[in-house]
Amino acid sequence: MTTAPSSLALPLQSKPRKTGRTSIIDYGPDNMGWTGENGVADLLACAGNYIDFAKIYAFNSLLIPSATLKRIISLYNNADIVCYSGGILFEYAHLKHDVAGMLKFLTDLGFKAMEISENYISLTADERNRYFDECQKAGIAVIYEFGRKNPETEISLEELEVLIKTVLNQGIEHIILEESEITMTAKKNPNVLKELAKKEWFKEIFVEADPFRFPQNHLGLFQDFGSQVNLANIAPGQALRLEGYRQGIGRAVDYSIFKQFGI
Repeated sequence: MTTAPSSLALPLQSKPRKTGRTSIIDYGPDNMGWTGENGVADLLACAGNYIDFAKIYAFNSLLIPSATLKRIISLYNNADIVCYSGGILFEYAHLKHDVAGMLKFLTDLGFKAMEISENYISLTADERNRYFDECQKAGIAVIYEFGRKNPETEISLEELEVLIKTVLNQGIEHIILEESEITMTAKKNPNVLKELAKKEWFKEIFVEADPFRFPQNHLGLFQDFGSQVNLANIAPGQALRLEGYRQGIGRAVDYSIFKQFGI
């Protein structure tokens, strides 16, 4: 095995990480990062150490042949990456009144986690708690996403804090803030984001980035929350460069890694 001299080593964190975590969104074969079975294998060979979670996009769990998807999920699992189904699929199953059937389907595919979101639906506290319980009984970890795809107002820190603490108290440790909520809040009341970053529980949160505005949006999130903010919604082809930016590598961050040398 060839290794670089220790003097050149970068301050990389080993898994499981608590900060600077990256959750990619696997679109399948797509111009945002060619995945599929062979693409995922290549991605993991290059950037697997810097990916903590991988979401299978929207309805791709229904669109991709199950045999192929099983192999893809297995690749992520074997690379110590939590592979989970997206919240849009959960919302569809909720509206079809068959979340139980969806859970069995996900388990058979090899998923260890799924996202519960309220992008287009609204759950009562009792419904949310029931779904949390159903997932746990099925052996599926819950990833909860806060926010709407089409929000009308900026984030209410009071509302968010109550929900976050409630979810954390139920053992749900992976919570995502919807990108649309962050974008609207940044436009209407950016001070809310500054206050958000001060919350003790913020370190548990993943902030969704906009993969279509890479890297400007991501670097803006670094400015708001620091380079070690946990980011979700990262396109596969962006994962390696994102880790470089976290380390201060690249023209987009003016190679800030050299500041330690007074340059």
